[in-house]
Amino acid sequence: DGTLLCWIEWNHPDMPWDQTRLRVARIDGGPGSIRLVGPTTVSITSAEGGHQIEGSWMQPTWQPGTGNLFVITDASPPEERGDRNGHREWRLMSFAQEPDGSWQRRASWGTGEAGDPQWVFGQSSYCTFEPGTSQVAAPECMMRVTVNGSHRLAVCHPREVGNDGEGGGGLCHEIEVPFTAVQALVAAGDRVGTVAASFTSEPVVALLDSRQKPAVSVVRPARDLGVDPEWFSMPIHIEFTTSSDDDGSPATAFGFYYPPHNPGTAGPEGDRPPLLVLSHGGPTGAARSQLQLSVQFWTSRGISVVDVNYRGSTGYGRSYRDSLRGKWGIYDVDDCVAAARHLVDSGEVDPQRLMIKGSSAGGFTTLAALTFHEVFAAGSSLYGVADLGALARDTHKFESRYCDSLVAPWPEGKALYDARSPMHHTDRLTTPLIIFQGLQDEVVPPSQAERMVEALRSKGIPFAYLPFEGEQHGFRLAANIKRVVEAELYFFGEMLDFEPADDLEPVEIERS
Repeated sequence: DGTLLCWIEWNHPDMPWDQTRLRVARIDGGPGSIRLVGPTTVSITSAEGGHQIEGSWMQPTWQPGTGNLFVITDASPPEERGDRNGHREWRLMSFAQEPDGSWQRRASWGTGEAGDPQWVFGQSSYCTFEPGTSQVAAPECMMRVTVNGSHRLAVCHPREVGNDGEGGGGLCHEIEVPFTAVQALVAAGDRVGTVAASFTSEPVVALLDSRQKPAVSVVRPARDLGVDPEWFSMPIHIEFTTSSDDDGSPATAFGFYYPPHNPGTAGPEGDRPPLLVLSHGGPTGAARSQLQLSVQFWTSRGISVVDVNYRGSTGYGRSYRDSLRGKWGIYDVDDCVAAARHLVDSGEVDPQRLMIKGSSAGGFTTLAALTFHEVFAAGSSLYGVADLGALARDTHKFESRYCDSLVAPWPEGKALYDARSPMHHTDRLTTPLIIFQGLQDEVVPPSQAERMVEALRSKGIPFAYLPFEGEQHGFRLAANIKRVVEAELYFFGEMLDFEPADDLEPVEIERS
């Protein structure tokens, strides 16, 4: 109603997915003289010991017509922690203001991981309804949760904290929708607008209603790709054993496995396909649970793909996300290697034709995998981080202390940064590599790519280097994006001794 303001704040070296605070203050004054009065922190107190639970808070929203404050947080007491290992998840909660001005939790919902890492503003993975607007069972909100790497939708009904005997979880009913990726939820009366996609469709703008089995109407369809969905490889969510955690306990990692698929042809009888391992960026991110033409490009040409949700990825609870702390360049690399070995051991792919690809932070994982392991036959790095120290020194304010948690405090931990950086261990590099770099990239400057090129050239390792004028960190021009994927196919064909069926522009490959 314009009388209160809420916001999220945090201090370095924390990132917003590490530890934040939810603050509320009263707005006083008029135009030209507005000030905030009596700021307070919304918090959750442990039943055991009475101490405040710290955690990551995000996406605060006022519920229309009530003044209740909704927010997603993983600051939950131990008795309410809901993921598969009894650890914390990002859960949707609501708070009401007491007469003394404090904020007390009134409801909590948890059916999966409700939040996302807050890399950008304006995310909305839930929406609230004004009381009385829904015609069926009066749900309070609709939320999107992540289960096994994919998104699901649920309508949530009020239930007071502690009344269900399960630590305050409200009543949630999953609803059936033809989507596996949901980017936004916005309520208007009983209807909910969303941008959503599936493994066979690019994003659409759709309307739902708030009933348990809502009708779905597409307001803006996906672009016409001119490709029948029968061409698309459907991924399988996989779990596999990887290197042990520091305490020696067994560890599991996850990913989406896309088998090769082409309705017009089949591979040779008894011949296992090659495998391309994808390492996503971030590294606090996740494999995308929607149609990716950049993946289908490979599967339609007889190449398997595994998109790895290595330790540190989101969507699997706080403990999984935190497991990469201090281990970037180790666990993410181990998990990409383990994914490849898992698919080899299960008979899915050819152990002699394993490839790996990544961009930005995923490019660092790729370069580290090729430098410190001898598993892959070829690799591709797009504007990949080769020198962690340079990243810590030169990056922008938001990420300026990110590596403190991923590696070690800078500059005190310089020796560890050097030990993890592929640029400082090029003597160990023996694998053919294709490198792509934007010449206007200020996040990972061209000098890092050029240093790797020098090392490859001096050792006589086959490589190709494609710099792009006008491109920054992340390629934007369609012609360049097309050139990258076709150049990769050409390069991999040359290195793994297969001939692509495509009519490809050759790539200049330097050889000893």
